[in-house]
Amino acid sequence: MKWLHLTAAVMLLAACVSDRIADDSLDEIAADYVQMTLEIGEREPGYVDAYYGPPEWRDAAKAAPRSVEDLAREATALAARVNAVDPVTLEPLEQRRRAFLMAQLKAASTRLRMLQGEKLSFADEAEGLFGVRPEVRPLSTYDPVLARIEALVPGRGQLSERVEAFQQRFTIPTDRLKPVFDAAIAECKRRTATHIALPPGETFTMEFVTGKSWSGYNYYQGDVTSLIQINTDLPIRISRAVDLGCHEGYPGHHVLNSLLEQRLTEQRGWIEFSVYPLYSPQSLIAEGSANYGIDLAFPGEQRLRYETRVLYPLAGLPTDQADEYLALLEAMEALQGARFTIARDYLEGRIDRDRAVELTQKYQLVSKKRAEQSVDFIEEYRSYVINYGLGEDMVEAYVEAAGDTPEARWAAMERVISEPTLPSDLKR
Repeated sequence: MKWLHLTAAVMLLAACVSDRIADDSLDEIAADYVQMTLEIGEREPGYVDAYYGPPEWRDAAKAAPRSVEDLAREATALAARVNAVDPVTLEPLEQRRRAFLMAQLKAASTRLRMLQGEKLSFADEAEGLFGVRPEVRPLSTYDPVLARIEALVPGRGQLSERVEAFQQRFTIPTDRLKPVFDAAIAECKRRTATHIALPPGETFTMEFVTGKSWSGYNYYQGDVTSLIQINTDLPIRISRAVDLGCHEGYPGHHVLNSLLEQRLTEQRGWIEFSVYPLYSPQSLIAEGSANYGIDLAFPGEQRLRYETRVLYPLAGLPTDQADEYLALLEAMEALQGARFTIARDYLEGRIDRDRAVELTQKYQLVSKKRAEQSVDFIEEYRSYVINYGLGEDMVEAYVEAAGDTPEARWAAMERVISEPTLPSDLKR
């Protein structure tokens, strides 16, 4: 008799859960997703990259975060609830919203498994967190790239030392950093605003900082406002002004977050976009679009003309070798994938830190100090490194497939950074 009562209770509970799922909405699931994400952020500092939703939700997460185990169960339950929402009942953009939530929850489940001590391969981790499986090539496949760069920087000694010495000539004096960056970001904004209607009142503040494993960071504050930090631990070259101006600002992270806030959080009430978990497919879209945004804003010879006309004089640098410098940087882009291989081998224990630094010097063509900073980043952010090179390649392919004209490409870029875009969307 006792077993009959127990069976009836279980059946009643299952019916209640079924009824709840049947009556569920993406809005309700999204609210629970945001609260779960904030609680994960309390269990792993840095997990939440940005949040501008209800402050009481953040306070509640700080006051009583659930255990990692409970949060893992919550992520599974939320995924089941999303899966139960019939996509046929949704309009096309809402279908993408549903897919976005599913992908974000898969990433959350993956990260929670890692927080519980589970060891994943580099490729499995990257796919679980960022929604795409990277191709990791042997380092020897990058030797022909090094051979081509040898011809650009002839001389004696290690190639990395020659490249470093050549690039030293283009270092911005410390007392000229601010005017150079102010001008670069203003130009990045002007070019972006020509093609994308920026939200009214959007703005940012810029700080120069030290003691970081990255060169630049955008901390989105909400209310279409960002804090952009530039790391000055190592000398900053003139090329980084446009790079960081576009990547952290326009049309990069600041514009992406501002558009998502304006068009999805505010206009549609999609609260899930008020929180940005760093270890999620959002990051591949964010880093990939921010990197590709540099070439989109400064195509062809336009970058060289702008830098030599405006930035070099502001930095007090000669322009006679500016074209050679830019050609070197463009050639070095073909080495981006080598960083994935070094990260994989280091994180999976095939090589130790000293060897990782040594290989980074060779295949990223940087000084020992810059190589150490790069390995510091790998230690802190792990497979996140794929989002820069692979993300850029995927965004570039998607945007440039839209057409050859600037108008077509900027329109495609706007879709990428203002809609619930996933890596799988870029493949289409």
